[in-house]
Amino acid sequence: MTPDPAHRGTLGVLQGTALTLAGVLGTGVIALPALAAHAAGPASLVAWAALLVVSVPLSATFAALGAKYPDGGGVATYARLAFGDHAATLVGWAFFLAIPIGAPVAAGFAASYVADAVGGGRTTEVLVTAGVIVVVAVMNWLGIQVSAGVQLGIAAVIAILLLVAIVVSLPRVDTGNLTPFLPHGWSGVGSAAALLVWAFAGWEIVSSLSAEYRDPARDIRRATAMTLGMVTVLYLGIAFTTVAVLSGHVSRAPLADLLAGALGGWARPVTTVVAVLLTVGAINTYFAGASRLGAALSLTGTMPAWLASDIRAGSRTPRHALSVVALGGLATTAVVAVLGRRTDATLLVTTGTFALVYVVGTAAAVKLLPGGWPRAAALVSLLASVVLVVLTGPAVLLPICTGLAGVLWSGKRRRAADRGRLQVPQGM
Repeated sequence: MTPDPAHRGTLGVLQGTALTLAGVLGTGVIALPALAAHAAGPASLVAWAALLVVSVPLSATFAALGAKYPDGGGVATYARLAFGDHAATLVGWAFFLAIPIGAPVAAGFAASYVADAVGGGRTTEVLVTAGVIVVVAVMNWLGIQVSAGVQLGIAAVIAILLLVAIVVSLPRVDTGNLTPFLPHGWSGVGSAAALLVWAFAGWEIVSSLSAEYRDPARDIRRATAMTLGMVTVLYLGIAFTTVAVLSGHVSRAPLADLLAGALGGWARPVTTVVAVLLTVGAINTYFAGASRLGAALSLTGTMPAWLASDIRAGSRTPRHALSVVALGGLATTAVVAVLGRRTDATLLVTTGTFALVYVVGTAAAVKLLPGGWPRAAALVSLLASVVLVVLTGPAVLLPICTGLAGVLWSGKRRRAADRGRLQVPQGM
């Protein structure tokens, strides 16, 4: 998926920042402050702060990798360069197949806001979830330039509205809501951190878009730095006001509660718009990255050839891989609906995959990046990623099993190809 000189990337710093911001900020800001507060109370702020600190070396590590190795395979490419084909196949399969499983979770966060605003309960949530997935699939079908342009507008609107939510909520802060600070002990902080991995995933998927930049060596680092600054302000602001203003009355739509409490009930439809835009932006980034990852894996023979047949034919948009991701997301939505489960039922499985991907990606960075601060950042990121995997717990076993299945499949395919080459054609 690395473009040849005749096909330079089209993303600049602003578009790259918009895609990165959507991937990292994503849907976490509209739902996870509430989930983390339920898990740890006011001490959830410790988990937010800790993960923001971890994000500094983590973002620097993936920015350095993307700048040095611009390729659609992203983390799978880094794993192949550092550890060989088996490692690349394992992490590539796990990551690619996690996106369809995680898409309904992300879309479901926005769907809960829509249901809160217009009613309809579970039916509304399921329909909106499916609708968001379809819209994002169409955006990506039209190409990275179109989806990135839309993303830039979405990012500007989101940043402004989230800043408004923080500012209008600050006068209602009650420090009494910060006590008791540790209602569930430090184990609650660990549980909150495991949930919040979702909020800080995104640095890894943007690496799959590195080949789409006009100047990866320069622009990826700039886009990453701008994103990190904005994410820090917005995440800490929303997390703090959720705890200090709403206290124990946090619903599944905390952003709506904050704005409605400060500005009146008319603000709920506004937050619904914000939630939908955030969700579209986040899933857009993941679909763009995952489709390129799937095509890159196919080009190396570690996924079915059909996934990249359109790329081999000259297309710049991996529509076959995109179709698999989108249809997989719709199928997951349907299964969750039939089973009567909430749309966030697969949250921990998805965050477990992100944590696993971080471990492999940062371990590869330790080997691939030069000494000095890049390797130091990679080492710190690797240690933090291992902690995240431990906090995730058994949920990480599913992506490991998925990756091992990919290793077995690609190994069987390779052996069959080797036997075919050894056979002597008739008449020779």
